[in-house]
Amino acid sequence: MRCSTPQPAAGPREVTMTPVATPAAKSAVRPATRCEAPATPLALLPPLRPVSVHPSPTSFMPPAEPATEPSCLPAPTSAATAFQSGFAAAVTDLALPVPKGLAAWTGNRPTRRFGVYRNNVRMGLTGALATRFPATEAIVGPEFFSAMAEAFVAAHPPRSPLLLAYGDDFAGFVQGFVPAAGLAYLPDVIRLEAARSRAYHAADAKPLAAADLASVAPERLADLVLEPHPSLVLLRSAHPVVTLWAMNAGALPLAPITDWAGEDALIVRPHMAVEVHRLPPGGAAFFAALSTGQTLGEAAEAAFAQAPAFDLAASLAALITTGAFVQRAFREEA
Repeated sequence: MRCSTPQPAAGPREVTMTPVATPAAKSAVRPATRCEAPATPLALLPPLRPVSVHPSPTSFMPPAEPATEPSCLPAPTSAATAFQSGFAAAVTDLALPVPKGLAAWTGNRPTRRFGVYRNNVRMGLTGALATRFPATEAIVGPEFFSAMAEAFVAAHPPRSPLLLAYGDDFAGFVQGFVPAAGLAYLPDVIRLEAARSRAYHAADAKPLAAADLASVAPERLADLVLEPHPSLVLLRSAHPVVTLWAMNAGALPLAPITDWAGEDALIVRPHMAVEVHRLPPGGAAFFAALSTGQTLGEAAEAAFAQAPAFDLAASLAALITTGAFVQRAFREEA
């Protein structure tokens, strides 16, 4: 039976590399009135529903026994490896020709068919980036984001068939992407969104409860050592990254920003939803010290050294309300 030749999908459009002035971008980039930050860390809950990435014991399947029959597949050769590398490069690089060795059933080179395949791969990868970085797309607009994502795909093709982590280096690429040079805050927004997706897929763990700290004698609090939650990520930024992300992710209403002071973010998934908390002055130093194994007393000293107005009582409460830690011990026990 003869199959009809598929028609190629529309090729990439040439676009002007200028961010689209979307409502989100206008409100985030052109300040007018002050956007007030909450007095205490605010849990911003986007609509995510995390699931455990660990199979249950009943669903675990042991590896199959090795086959006794000899494999009929030939061992890879240098020629096969070279062909695969060339094919992979041509799929994401529009400037490369159809790889040698490919032929249609007619014997001709499948230029049109390969163009369809190449376009589908490119659209799939740029779509995966748009899914992972929706606030970034909202800030610059879909057309600019698509062009930026296509440039990233050409320079950084995926190295794994699993796209959960694809785009981890997107922020670094955008930092050097000349058309986005005027959006200095954009890489940090991307880093925050990447941290959210990593937290989404991190291991489950039960966070500390208030009773776990209440049972500690006051004179021993300074010697406490806490274990961070597997999903915990701290992001320090010279830009109002939490506000920018929240406004463009629907967690806060859009409003002009006049206070462009830096913000520190704590990203964690203590239960079923990923949470983003804006930390007060000294909070990032406090949580960072605790997450690297320093005692509660040492962490407090680091926070006060960085921010004399550091609120220790509020930060102790945040240890519980954020769910950022899962175990406690004392220095001599750690």
